[in-house]
Amino acid sequence: MAQDNALSAIDEVLNASYVAFLSYKNLDGKKKGAFLRAIADEIDQLGDTLLTTASAETNLPVARLQGERARTTGHCRMFAALVEEGSWVEARVDHAVPDRTPLPKPDIRKMMVPVGPVVVFGASNFPLAYSTAGGDTASALAAGCPVIVKGHPAHAATSQMVADAILRAAKKTGMPSGVFAHVDGTSFEVGKALVQHPLTAAVGFTGSFSGGKALLDYSNQRPNPIPVFSEMGSTNPVFLLPESLAKNYRDTASKLAASITQGVGQFCTNPGLMVAMEGQGLDDFVSALSEEITKCLPGTMLHPGIASSYHSKLEKALAQKGVQVEARSSATATTHQGAPHVASVPASEFLRNPLLAEEVFGPFSLLIRCKDKNELHAVVNALHGQLTCTVIGEEQEVKNYLNVVNMLVEKAGRIIINGVPTGVEVCAAMQHGGPFPATTDARFSSVGIDAINRFIRPVAFQNFPDALLPDELKESNPLHIWRLVDGAWTR
Repeated sequence: MAQDNALSAIDEVLNASYVAFLSYKNLDGKKKGAFLRAIADEIDQLGDTLLTTASAETNLPVARLQGERARTTGHCRMFAALVEEGSWVEARVDHAVPDRTPLPKPDIRKMMVPVGPVVVFGASNFPLAYSTAGGDTASALAAGCPVIVKGHPAHAATSQMVADAILRAAKKTGMPSGVFAHVDGTSFEVGKALVQHPLTAAVGFTGSFSGGKALLDYSNQRPNPIPVFSEMGSTNPVFLLPESLAKNYRDTASKLAASITQGVGQFCTNPGLMVAMEGQGLDDFVSALSEEITKCLPGTMLHPGIASSYHSKLEKALAQKGVQVEARSSATATTHQGAPHVASVPASEFLRNPLLAEEVFGPFSLLIRCKDKNELHAVVNALHGQLTCTVIGEEQEVKNYLNVVNMLVEKAGRIIINGVPTGVEVCAAMQHGGPFPATTDARFSSVGIDAINRFIRPVAFQNFPDALLPDELKESNPLHIWRLVDGAWTR
């Protein structure tokens, strides 16, 4: 819908979504699974036109978008399999014990149910995997929640193509009208109206801290606040232990240079901070990393706004006391491009200057030089919540720094040993989230099957006749039901 009509149509869209919810929430797993698989099929059938459209709008290469499309359709099919299998409802049954003394025990059964219409905000840096049919949408639909997507203006045509594919899938599989809607609009008022509409039950967002925090604030201003699941990025610090650095500085430099510059640094898991102790190994690493970064060419960023923000934040970071540029791309960047940069700063200055802990979204990383273990520990303690933290070290060396690893567990949703943070595997064990300000709620993941948990809530049914129970809790449907037997839970 057009920008001018967006605000006036929001009430109509949410009302239709809620009406759809009343029937969609009761559909069985096979029907929801068929819908999700149809979405994946419809997206695949868009073929190269989808990829070329997305590439033209975002400057992302077609090869990258091919992988992103596969990830998007893979997420849909993964959630289809999950709801078809059924255990996600976490059914629990406590049978009645009428002759228990001094009071009889009632029959109590519990399961997860969908929360209601979910508003999803498309992400700028992932036009497919974190946007219209991305993980937020797929997991909400799997839970039984209708979805209203606020398309990102940076890839409006791509978003509309995918939205049309979802609507075709809904029609082909007989889903209720209003189960999915797509809203355009660039004003903050549109986003605010979507979050604060009384029928909106939850929000999914991937983007900047300012955007995600604004949505959380909108929710908290409601008479009845709702959960807002904002993934707001982080600096994803990489800790370089000295023994490994001395042995493998060149290989480590190569891997980190590739991670820093991947996708012109426009990933929420970009390694924006590196932390190491002074020594010859660090000096050799900096030299090797500088060689790699100098060879990296500037890349065109997703849209002019992101490029402008990168240039501004980079300039501000480099102007801080104690910050020294270690390397920059040897090529000159245009206005819409991001040139790779690496800088360093003494840990003492980093600890005194909160600005240096802020994310610079783009191909930039800041190396924190620590004099000793005490300063390294102080840096760990000063870190904000992160999506990821990485430790690169020899196996025994990592054991010797286990206290650091344990401290990092308190700071991040994913801890990586001897890898790089870029690259988020879509699998059941993935945790993509972290303590504030990385996300608004560290208990949940926006990637993998556990993403469904954001859009469900538990309900207990006490003393219900079997005929009135949800199918998942009936005695005739024992699959996936946990029962308390002789003091132990069993299936």
